[in-house]
Amino acid sequence: MREESRIFVAGHRGLVGSAIVRRLEGAGYSRLLLRTHGELDLTSQAAVARFFEDERPEYVFLAAARVGGIHANSTYPADFIRDNLLIQTNVIDSAYRTGARKLQFLGSSCIYPREAPQPIPEDALLTGPLEKTNESYAVAKIAGIKHCQALRRQHGFDAISVMPTNLYGLGDNYHPENSHVIPGLIRRFHEAKADGSAEVVVWGTGTPLREFLHVDDLADALVFLMETYSGEEIVNIGTGSELTIRELAELVARVVGYRGRIRFERPEMDGTPRKLLDSHRLRGMGWSPKRSLEEGLAEAYADFRETVGA
Repeated sequence: MREESRIFVAGHRGLVGSAIVRRLEGAGYSRLLLRTHGELDLTSQAAVARFFEDERPEYVFLAAARVGGIHANSTYPADFIRDNLLIQTNVIDSAYRTGARKLQFLGSSCIYPREAPQPIPEDALLTGPLEKTNESYAVAKIAGIKHCQALRRQHGFDAISVMPTNLYGLGDNYHPENSHVIPGLIRRFHEAKADGSAEVVVWGTGTPLREFLHVDDLADALVFLMETYSGEEIVNIGTGSELTIRELAELVARVVGYRGRIRFERPEMDGTPRKLLDSHRLRGMGWSPKRSLEEGLAEAYADFRETVGA
């Protein structure tokens, strides 16, 4: 990419998209193509086709998606598979048809089988059943990966696919029901601290193991890959470190300053028992994350307080 390249960041107001914009602007890229949902409905094939015909992006970061936590995925599976298939198919197809130089498709670590080997290598894709709680989202993302690979094989289109681990950071969704685990815990512990609550309830048993990556570290990896990588193989992006949900809850409580009890209930909400990505392929290319989890959580909590005015 050049500083004057026309770069479309799809989903620029989301957690990942906004981090990509911060990273690109910080590096001096000056021709970013940004559209809100009101300005461009990515589920509309006609609207997306018109946008690409008019603007002719050279590089595309496809970070737009319908996302949510276990509750949202379990409650709205039809919406998740429909919206994500529409968004990614429209953008990938239009990028190819209008001659974009390169497209980067963001998948998710939930694409891998529920019982995948740990750490999860890229070649574990499609080797076993998916986790039921986010199956619709995962199926849509797998379709996006295969779309990119098929265009590369048939037409030589430079489309790459990357698989981030669990994310958190600036601009996260702190909705009390539809958020991911870290923003959900931040909100819950902050409110409990403010209310003087003696106890906070966390869903699940606390035993599942998870890996977390700060979204600004992810954005750095995404720009690195857009500039240096061109291949059919998917690339995992993670930290290589994991902790239990109980350990995470205790760490978030410490960062927030909550000193009450933590109680776990509803074991059916555990999800996948363990989910650690094997990121050796990316490390071998020369990239590694910069932030520790505690440092990143402190940044995220400051962002939450600014977001909600607390």
